[in-house]
Amino acid sequence: MKLPDLRNFDLKEKRVLVRCDFDVPLSESDRKVADDTRIQTSLPTIQFLLNQNAKVILLAHLGRPEGQVNEEFSLKPVFEKLQELLPRTKINFQINELSNCELKTEDNEITLLENLRFNKGEEENSLEFAQKLASLGDFYINEAFAVSHREHASIVTLPRLLPHAAGFNFQKEITVLSSAFENPKRPVVVILGGVKEDKLKVIPGFLTWVDRILIGGYLPVLINKQPNLAIKDPKIEMGTLAENKLDLDLGTIERFSSVIQKAGTIIWAGPMGKIEDEEGQNSTRIIGQVIGSLNALRIAGGGDTEAALTKFNLLANMDYISTGGTAMLEFLANGDLPGLAALRE
Repeated sequence: MKLPDLRNFDLKEKRVLVRCDFDVPLSESDRKVADDTRIQTSLPTIQFLLNQNAKVILLAHLGRPEGQVNEEFSLKPVFEKLQELLPRTKINFQINELSNCELKTEDNEITLLENLRFNKGEEENSLEFAQKLASLGDFYINEAFAVSHREHASIVTLPRLLPHAAGFNFQKEITVLSSAFENPKRPVVVILGGVKEDKLKVIPGFLTWVDRILIGGYLPVLINKQPNLAIKDPKIEMGTLAENKLDLDLGTIERFSSVIQKAGTIIWAGPMGKIEDEEGQNSTRIIGQVIGSLNALRIAGGGDTEAALTKFNLLANMDYISTGGTAMLEFLANGDLPGLAALRE
């Protein structure tokens, strides 16, 4: 899938809007960034633009403030982390709500705008809000793969108002994930876990090309509570919870492990149990260890999955960690995303 490459554009002294994925976890004690992985993935694109003497304006969101200004979801901790990661670069933090749409930016300078979701126009995909954002720049770059399944103003409408390109990490995501379904090593096994029922919506797309789908975490409980979510197919295998309701039972762990051991390609999104609780860690750890021991293409995605792999020292055993969970699944299931389509236009 060919996307516009930012290296093919002359961005010298241009005002470049970069939609980043800065939805990072914050520590409860001091509200500092607890894991800067998502910030780090944007740095190559940001540094490239600075080397081009561009005026860099970063757009991002944090959490779900529901269209209201809420200090709990301020991007100030991200601003502080950026200052640590780019100590030789002047970084400004624009805290207003784009009310005046005026930014004084200099070459080789970064401006981080406050949380886009403080304005309800972002999630409502408001043309007016996108136009306000567009007035701040000359060029747009999407470096937020993990949010590109959302039809939000900064993802799908803004790139239609400006010349645009994909960021370096965005390009990498598409390249790696495309290889998983264009010529997969079979059997292809998809593992879905966690608590978000959004993952269940991708199952019909996966059934057209994968060999097995294993459903764990809290998802089987959701399906039992809402029978309309259930999809009956011999490719699908459902897990059952242990008595503690925090983890998969031993029978499920054995069944899942048996299927996984035969896999040539593995796509994993979502822990199998409640990893925050010691009693809920067993299945996620064991299944992670089984995956890590295989000579297969092993792809994992999503913040919770990455946190689980980090917790059990299994991160290095994966071939690729996608920044997106739901975005990764939707792309692999359907071959496209709203944000991706907007970049191709």
